[in-house]
Amino acid sequence: MRFDQNDLKRFRQGEHFHCYTMLGARKEELDGKSGYFFAVWAPMAKSVCVTGEFDGWSGSGFFMEPEGNSGIWKTFVPGAAEGMLYKYRIETQSGEILYKADPFAFSAEKRPGTASRLAELSYEWKDGQWMQERKSGSHFEKPLNIYEVHLGSWKQHGKNPEDPDFYSYRELASELTAYVKEMGYTHVEFMPVMEHPFDGSWGYQITGYYAPTSRFGTPRDFKYLIDCFHQAGIGVILDWVPGHFCRDAHGLSRFNGTPLYESEEHVEWGTFKFDYTRPEVQSFLISNAVYWLEEYHADGLRVDGVSSMLYLNYGIGDDSKKRYNHLGGEEDLAAKAFLQKCNTAIGQLLPDVFTAAEESTAWPLVTCPPKDGGLGFHYKWDMGWMNDTLKYCALDFPFRDGSHSLLTFSMMYAFNENFVLPLSHDEVVHGKRSLIGRMPGDYWRQFAGLRLLLLYQMCHSGAKLNFMGNEFGQFIEWRFYEGLEWFLLDYQAHAKHQRFVKEMNHFYRNQPSLWQRNYSWEGYQWLEADNKEQSVLVFKRQGKKPEDFTVILLNFQPDTYRKYKIGVPKPGRYQEIFSSDAGEFGGSGHLNPEPVKAKKGIYHGQEQYIEITVPPVGGTIFAPYTQNE
Repeated sequence: MRFDQNDLKRFRQGEHFHCYTMLGARKEELDGKSGYFFAVWAPMAKSVCVTGEFDGWSGSGFFMEPEGNSGIWKTFVPGAAEGMLYKYRIETQSGEILYKADPFAFSAEKRPGTASRLAELSYEWKDGQWMQERKSGSHFEKPLNIYEVHLGSWKQHGKNPEDPDFYSYRELASELTAYVKEMGYTHVEFMPVMEHPFDGSWGYQITGYYAPTSRFGTPRDFKYLIDCFHQAGIGVILDWVPGHFCRDAHGLSRFNGTPLYESEEHVEWGTFKFDYTRPEVQSFLISNAVYWLEEYHADGLRVDGVSSMLYLNYGIGDDSKKRYNHLGGEEDLAAKAFLQKCNTAIGQLLPDVFTAAEESTAWPLVTCPPKDGGLGFHYKWDMGWMNDTLKYCALDFPFRDGSHSLLTFSMMYAFNENFVLPLSHDEVVHGKRSLIGRMPGDYWRQFAGLRLLLLYQMCHSGAKLNFMGNEFGQFIEWRFYEGLEWFLLDYQAHAKHQRFVKEMNHFYRNQPSLWQRNYSWEGYQWLEADNKEQSVLVFKRQGKKPEDFTVILLNFQPDTYRKYKIGVPKPGRYQEIFSSDAGEFGGSGHLNPEPVKAKKGIYHGQEQYIEITVPPVGGTIFAPYTQNE
């Protein structure tokens, strides 16, 4: 059997964005015998054979032949069947014998096993309506409120960290889908589902880039999970890790006895960086991104660790060890070119999906097109907003006036990129404390502070992301080896907080002012930014229609302010449409139950104002009163 020469050429030029259809293992029939055709890229290997359950792991029955000088080895194995385990036995030029999992395998043996598993991707999708609607309109003008999930610890059947009893993909399809829909999130984001050997890496150190982890089921099971989310009207984002891979012996490291996929060690994580200068590695990675978007109908990719890709000296503190590019800078120009190429390819092949960068520096133009010098992402995580906001919210109340700028500085750059505001898993681990654990004051003030933080996030410009457990105020840090503490919902304070998040999420979806113009000053106007004495912010959010606007006040002090004056854009009556201080949310009930008539007078640059009651450690939202009077 021979390869299409054009396919080989594109693969070797870094331009084959579906090379998973060419390499790996696929079911075929030859001379009337059914089996699997195997192909692996292992240039400069002395010999390669495929071995597995089909030959009793003898390692001697199915030697592969080279495909010209392409570096690809191939063979056909009659009798190989779906579900069988296999590996490649690679003999290096020095005579070393390596047993490697298939880089393009669609499935893998459940850890601690390390073999690849023959699998098929056929599946009858039922998400046609979702996929069709995804093509309509710009995702920038739709609500984007993400629930971030670690599938292994959202829920577990038991509580044994030595042997976790995970929910399967199909069990999650039932329970997690229903929960996310009920809670009102628009999207779910999965921490990496690609096969990985070590639970403690949370999925970020991968061995099987094309295999959804077998911890929870099969590839078809994972497709079923995504299908169920789509049928429920919920988008699915996958974490993707093209920055580095783990050094486990069965994985990509030293695949042919020498560095092949890797360029160097990642000093911070002890992993290996991909070699972005090698065209075949570009084909491998870009095809992988396309694979998850096309084969699994993912709606977006969140690209992990972009900063570690972009800088040659990321994590290097010793100046004597620093390196510089040919222009004298510290930028990794090959990684930059790869990201531009990857985002361009995704945009051309799948114009209705998006990519988001976890990029924590001031690298410019992350969400600008490559033709304009940008990286081509659609969104960037706003780590500055996250750090400033959490630092402020951890301050005790008497000290907040001196740090008021931590709340307002984000609007100095809010529209330089298309931002996602993340309160992610990284903020509730490694001794940082849970979100509610950072809040000062007594029990009541802690819950009030968490409600206010989440309302501030919801009303701020940009998309939203929250990690599981934040929505019911889990006090302990996240533990990857056990399920969330769902029993806390038996306690009134946690149940009321969950109700608050649910109502806030649904409120957000129904308020065009909070998302239609999320990424420009057209959708945001400061009314009061500098009231540090009372720790109050007031601003307006604007939708496309002139009448679609809301006025938001946030009070970060435990004081109640009465007859507080707010400038409003036009005359008439205003109604409080949402308050974090409502009694059903656990608040003190300092509400504005009746419509408020605007009075003439200059406040906050407006020609009229309303007088309201401001809740303690709380936020309130007003809109024009539209009911017939």
